[in-house]
Amino acid sequence: MKPSSDSGSAALETVLVVPIFVALFLFAIFGGRLVGAKNHVVGAAQDAARAASQRDDPADAAAVANETGRASLRAAGLSCSHSDVRVDTAQFQPGGFVRVHVSCVASLADLTSLGVPGSRTFTATATEAVDTYRSDQP
Repeated sequence: MKPSSDSGSAALETVLVVPIFVALFLFAIFGGRLVGAKNHVVGAAQDAARAASQRDDPADAAAVANETGRASLRAAGLSCSHSDVRVDTAQFQPGGFVRVHVSCVASLADLTSLGVPGSRTFTATATEAVDTYRSDQP
């Protein structure tokens, strides 16, 4: 009986295993990008709600929240092809709250080699309390 030869088995194992590791690595990159983008949108909503809660009137609060939300997305480096910041000031009074909803259609064009869609919409809502002891009196 002739002993079996293992020559060439390492090359075959490499050919079979390397594509799996590459796919897992690319999947991790894609997942990290998605989680990072979502976290940036959540942060923008929180920043905008905080900024709005510190204003004295609802119109000013809405304007500041809109500006702060968009600036936060830009500062995070998230390129949104379309972004929207909606502010709910219906309960904007001492002891009330302000709610901000931020959405961003982020481009994933740099990941197209992975076969993912060109963009994805991320949304987040944040609510911030308006100080109970706030006063309009000087």
